[in-house]
Amino acid sequence: MTTTTDEAVEPDLSGVVNFAGVMLLALGAFQFVEGLTTLLRDSAYLVTAEGALIELDPAAWGWGHLILGLISAAAGAGILRGQTWARVVGVLLTAVAALAHFLLLATAPLWCTVLICIEIVVIFALCRKPAAR
Repeated sequence: MTTTTDEAVEPDLSGVVNFAGVMLLALGAFQFVEGLTTLLRDSAYLVTAEGALIELDPAAWGWGHLILGLISAAAGAGILRGQTWARVVGVLLTAVAALAHFLLLATAPLWCTVLICIEIVVIFALCRKPAAR
């Protein structure tokens, strides 16, 4: 026999939150390697300024990616452990990344569009109320 209640059933989004954590871990690893590569050999990562809304020095680009990579990886690990601070940091970093990809849209339109869409899903997942355990 089943009973019905008037309570709204919240969907289980723990998989999407885990996706957000894993994506931030991967993003952190990619950013760290990209930053390290740029610092060690600035000609390895070449983006022309034509059509770009911003132009950065390779050293600034490298250090920025290196630091953001470490913070993103820490936030991703924290999200997988259920830490609230990691959700806040994850939302902030993902919003900054979405803005950066918007600014770089002219340099790689398809790739930046895909990344912005994934970042929107990550922000959505991290802004949801944590599931009761």
